[in-house]
Amino acid sequence: MSCPYNPASEGAEMDFNDKMSYGDYLQLDGILNSQTPLSEAHDEMLFIIQHQTSELWLKLAIHEMHATLHEIRTDNLRPAFKHLSRVSRIFEQLNSAWDVLRTMTPSEYSTFRDSLGQSSGFQSFQYRAIEFVVGNRNLAMLKPHDHDPKVTQKLESILAMPSLYDETLLLLQRNGFDLSEVLDNRNWREKHSASVQVEEVWQQVYKDPEQHWALYELAEKLVDFEDYFRRWRFNHVTTVERIIGLKRGTGGTGGVSYLRRMLDTVLFPELWTVRTKM
Repeated sequence: MSCPYNPASEGAEMDFNDKMSYGDYLQLDGILNSQTPLSEAHDEMLFIIQHQTSELWLKLAIHEMHATLHEIRTDNLRPAFKHLSRVSRIFEQLNSAWDVLRTMTPSEYSTFRDSLGQSSGFQSFQYRAIEFVVGNRNLAMLKPHDHDPKVTQKLESILAMPSLYDETLLLLQRNGFDLSEVLDNRNWREKHSASVQVEEVWQQVYKDPEQHWALYELAEKLVDFEDYFRRWRFNHVTTVERIIGLKRGTGGTGGVSYLRRMLDTVLFPELWTVRTKM
């Protein structure tokens, strides 16, 4: 009879009395004890973990986006491409997560929905930070965060700087394209409005990709991200409608009707309209 395999025989560390373990490094005690259901409902644990893990992915996406902003600002595009590719993969993970939540039925959700009070996903400050970073700057959405000065300060610091798309337009201008109509006197706090001048610049880039390869690749990385972001929003709408139908959201929004309006938001408008001109 063979003996059970012992990883120590190959040199695996087995004693962590005075060493940092896997759980220590990841601070798993705090993470795994941060789920506190407010009801006895079995499915509340799913709901909590779904949203907590989504917030962790959003935290990483913000980390990558800030790195992207820095690289574009300093004309260092190759690392920016890597960061943007990672953000797209993050949203692919977030999209897959809806499949898990959709295993919950309306009957199951109703057993703990009242425990949520007025809390709602649209109050996520990290989601708001991502919207502000990429350029969807709706100042009305600062209001849900008024109660938390630290969060408000973080969001205001994002609004004080050019968005991801603004930085891209500034890059285009540094590369010899005239965007003076758009960038002169630009108020960074406001959302970018679709511009014929910007569309014409992108048309030049797309008509001669070999001449403008780095800008061409950046454009496609941005489109990749918005593609995944749109899918995430669509999956959100579908999941909510599947679970609560057309009822109002816990935070007071119209629920599905509110989320459907969000589907109409375009982050990088000229990168989509230029395709009709090609």
